[in-house]
Amino acid sequence: MAGRLEGKVAIVTGGAQGQGAAIARAYVEEGAKVVIADVAKDEGQALADGLGDAAHFVHHDVSDAASWTALVEDTNARFGPVDVLANNAGILRFGDIERQSPEEVELVWRVNQLGVFLGMQAVSRTMRKNGGGSIINASSVEGLAGMPSCTAYAATKWAIRGMTKCAAMELGPKGIRVNSVHPGMIDTPMTRVHGGDAAMEFGASKVPLRRVGQPGDIAPVYVFLASDESSYVNGAEIAVDGGVTSTHAFGA
Repeated sequence: MAGRLEGKVAIVTGGAQGQGAAIARAYVEEGAKVVIADVAKDEGQALADGLGDAAHFVHHDVSDAASWTALVEDTNARFGPVDVLANNAGILRFGDIERQSPEEVELVWRVNQLGVFLGMQAVSRTMRKNGGGSIINASSVEGLAGMPSCTAYAATKWAIRGMTKCAAMELGPKGIRVNSVHPGMIDTPMTRVHGGDAAMEFGASKVPLRRVGQPGDIAPVYVFLASDESSYVNGAEIAVDGGVTSTHAFGA
């Protein structure tokens, strides 16, 4: 039986580890050809090697427009016109408003927000010529609500949510669907670096399901949005957070 993504060509940014690696694996399992794009060369190449001929690794800086042009051209030449972009790459930096440096704020913006914009810009031309496609932008629960010491990061995730809505309206008539995914606390290298097991345990205590998410909890949503099953889903924001955003807080 053919997979749900049979015949599709996908790019997964930030695909070497964590959520991105889970998405790349799921795409290959469902029949897609996948280009794993990341700055982490060793991890990305090892993942691509393990996935076989259906996967290829490209060293890629999402904040560089020229890197995006080269990535899309390489994908089109290697596997055929790109149908799916999982705009997953991102970084997390905590910082108080009074202390976080402008340089760190700009770094978070360049990777998280500018990277998503450049990705949409780069693939939309190919998708338009090919009759359509699916762009999936990684936002966060911090793109739906706020958290202390997270202003720079949350700003980018709110921006991604807004850009997704605008792009869905602009690109929809061209057959290109654009949606955002909003994970809660997911057990990945990006989150573990900020507190390890203790952070995971604390996070689990705040989730209605009483556990933090795993990358495997996120990947099926990306499969659905990449597949033809979601052909009428456009401009949506999907929270995958164990119920964290289902309520409100009366102060910290």
